Amino acid sequence: MTPRRKGGRKPSQVRSVEIVRGYTKSAAGSVLVRMGETMVLCSASIEEAVPEWREGKGLGWVTAEYDMLPASTGTRRRRSRSGVDGRAQEIQRLIGRVMRSVVDFEALGERTIWLDCDVLQADGGTRTAAINGAYVALCDAVRVLRADGRLAVSPVREPVAAVSVGKIDSRILVDLDYAEDSRAQVDFNVAMTRSGQFVEVQGSGEGGTFSRAELDGMLRLASRAIRQLIGLQAKALVGSPARRRVR
Repeated sequence: MTPRRKGGRKPSQVRSVEIVRGYTKSAAGSVLVRMGETMVLCSASIEEAVPEWREGKGLGWVTAEYDMLPASTGTRRRRSRSGVDGRAQEIQRLIGRVMRSVVDFEALGERTIWLDCDVLQADGGTRTAAINGAYVALCDAVRVLRADGRLAVSPVREPVAAVSVGKIDSRILVDLDYAEDSRAQVDFNVAMTRSGQFVEVQGSGEGGTFSRAELDGMLRLASRAIRQLIGLQAKALVGSPARRRVR
């Protein structure tokens, strides 16, 4: 008998999603994103400078940092006092790449937008949840720049979102929670723009292999889920960010 997913989810169904804008007051963009029981706080900060290697080129920059709070998992994690660990470094580079893929750096001008993604609670899919929240936080930071007269047009070319997808017991499932991810034979993370352009496809056969047909099926399922997530982002971005909550 095929085991049921938590909450009776269908294979193509993402977990319940909640996006809360304006979660904190001090950041230019502050978004709490919840996907199932995974919760990530994404903050966008504006710096009127760019890295030294980019100075004088008239181009802006977008970068990200990612970490998991000590109590985000069942066992307390030590804080990263001596530097970012390998996993966090890989994830923050992924978030940065995905966000930069939809930004016009000339339109942004010589300034940097920092996207800090802090995992408050982890139940699988933290990197994809962070991407989904970081995009909304980025848009709110851009709104601040436009409201202040520092930008004439938005440098964000189009929306982008991400989701996990995997193969478990010959079934293709989207948006894996931790219990599913820990027993997946194949695990992918997919980021895609609204126009259907893939930004990143990370995947491997961790406990098995996958066919070309299965790969196509995973990308189809991920694409459908990402379109749904982009719709939720758009809904969240309507109106003022002051504690705006979308489910």
